[in-house]
Amino acid sequence: MHPIGILGGTFDPIHLGHLRLAEDLAEALGINQVRILPTGTPPHRTPAHAPAADRMAMVRLAIAGNPRFSLDEHEIHKTTPCYMVDTLSELRAELGPERPLVLFVGGDAFMGLDGWHQWQRLFDLAHLAVAHRPGFPPETWLDRIAPALMTQLLMRRSKDPVELADQPAGRIWLQAVTQLDISSSSIRSRTKAGQSIRYLVPEAVHDYIHHHHLYA
Repeated sequence: MHPIGILGGTFDPIHLGHLRLAEDLAEALGINQVRILPTGTPPHRTPAHAPAADRMAMVRLAIAGNPRFSLDEHEIHKTTPCYMVDTLSELRAELGPERPLVLFVGGDAFMGLDGWHQWQRLFDLAHLAVAHRPGFPPETWLDRIAPALMTQLLMRRSKDPVELADQPAGRIWLQAVTQLDISSSSIRSRTKAGQSIRYLVPEAVHDYIHHHHLYA
């Protein structure tokens, strides 16, 4: 039962930082299947700027040619708020109780995990792989997380990737990843200003944005 990685996000648009994070985490944990999960209606953010169909198309273009990545459509067609705990519950029901699931999150997202809907249930459904910047070991930033989250981290942190393959859920893995200072918001701003976004997104995504006049 090989583990499956899951990277969720608005992907408005998907960019090289998203893809590199997923690649680094998957490589570190020996994960051969990563599902890229664009959300339909994010509960904690303003609505996406690009329609769901365009964001899904850009994900397809971005991951084409990488057999490790696949598009997951569990959330993209929903019009009600999408909570990760509900999506993981759906995936767990489909894949069975024994399949290891690993939710990929960035360090900033992890710092605010205690604000997620039913966040403690996440550990019953999946492992968490937390990406952080190289040169900034966890000891330099973990003191800023909420006490309840720190309790979970101390109890669940793993330093052996085999644990995430041998168990279906419940562990936390911290991993330094390639630092790419790219954000979807900066890409939208640059596009609106008529500035180049080449080499910030995959070439096919760059062409799609310009062809469909997104973010202009």
